Amino acid sequence: MKTEADSNDITEATHDDKTRPYLCTVCDKRFRSRSSLDCHKLKHSGNKLYLCTQCQKRFSNQHSLRKHMNAHSSKYKCTECGKCFDSNHNLRQHRRIHTGEKPFECSVCSKRFTQAGHLVIHSRIHSGEKPYKCHLCNRAFSQLGDLKSHMRVHTGDKPHKCSLCDKSFSQSSSVQLHIADP
Repeated sequence: MKTEADSNDITEATHDDKTRPYLCTVCDKRFRSRSSLDCHKLKHSGNKLYLCTQCQKRFSNQHSLRKHMNAHSSKYKCTECGKCFDSNHNLRQHRRIHTGEKPFECSVCSKRFTQAGHLVIHSRIHSGEKPYKCHLCNRAFSQLGDLKSHMRVHTGDKPHKCSLCDKSFSQSSSVQLHIADP
């Protein structure tokens, strides 16, 4: 049975993206199937029941844990630096660091990027798009990380601690300023 909460969590938007019609309304990521979206939504629940026995990292589903285990098995290992990855895709992306390849170019300013996602984020400089909105004060941000940092204004969370005293800060840059000018 479908509840009101279920309908708020996903949007079936076939006109926006025919190959990935299922949208996570928490992070705007799209999926080809409802089951993939449902699996993805577990990441937002905070329930991380699956533990990696090698590094103690936790995951919200078995698929993510199995994928993570590839990094421990050296299945996808960079021949240049020895770093291991959880997928061939991430290994190929990483290799661009060594080759200098930047296949994604901004059509406005010609700046180039190693990852398509970095180009998407950069493009928001030109478009002014700010898709990440605070549900408490309606401020908007172009990057998800900026919204997460902003939310500390509302939660009072101060995860960045000074190594010299017991003072805590909401932003890492504030710790650096504090240490430079105590």
